[in-house]
Amino acid sequence: MDRKITIGHLYPDLLNLYGDRGNIACLTQRCRWRGIEAETIEFELKDQIDFRELDIVLLGGGSDREQMIVCGKLKEIRQDFKNYVEDDGVVIAVCGGYQLLGEYYQTEEGRLEGLNLVDLYTEQEEGRIIGNIVLESDLVSMPVVGFENHGGRTCIRGNKPFGRVLYGSGNDGRSGYEGVVYKNVIGTYLHGPLLPKNPQISDWLIARALERRYGDSALEPLDDSQEEAANSYIFHRFVKQ
Repeated sequence: MDRKITIGHLYPDLLNLYGDRGNIACLTQRCRWRGIEAETIEFELKDQIDFRELDIVLLGGGSDREQMIVCGKLKEIRQDFKNYVEDDGVVIAVCGGYQLLGEYYQTEEGRLEGLNLVDLYTEQEEGRIIGNIVLESDLVSMPVVGFENHGGRTCIRGNKPFGRVLYGSGNDGRSGYEGVVYKNVIGTYLHGPLLPKNPQISDWLIARALERRYGDSALEPLDDSQEEAANSYIFHRFVKQ
């Protein structure tokens, strides 16, 4: 059976601060290596989004100003996006996109209303959290590595975190956790971009999308020796053994 997934990249003209197109490139290439057709649709603010056509949605990061611009549009698509998430739609939301998943993001300039897709909220605090970060995640067997740069501190309430922080600060620098997982949604502050450094996260997203579309999440193994070596180098550089 020929398989195909469609990736929706939301507002890349505004929310592409942290290498999100690298995440798209990683997803599509790992599909193509396996003979899975992968199409990406980029949506601008003026476009209508039919979430029924999408298998993975990427919501990237942007400055506070750009997030404010996007907020008005998000109100228009909130219910359709919510329906997609509750129907096990796959989402990867990075940094500003992660903040927009929640109820609100409180900044010095005011409150940005979020999508309310996940029960969380973010509040800006003094100073930015900047640096390399390493996680241990239940989703994968490899460490999850990346870079964080955010002024917001996110409270995920009772939701499952993306991972436990082994090095770095994570959601707020206090809880010891980073990101959130809700159904097939991952929200995270990790960028750099995230997915090329963490091939197992890419495959988790692809597998969930295939399971939802075709009822079959099987993925042919790939030679990830180079990716694993890079991941291992970062892990051993920052995490004491």
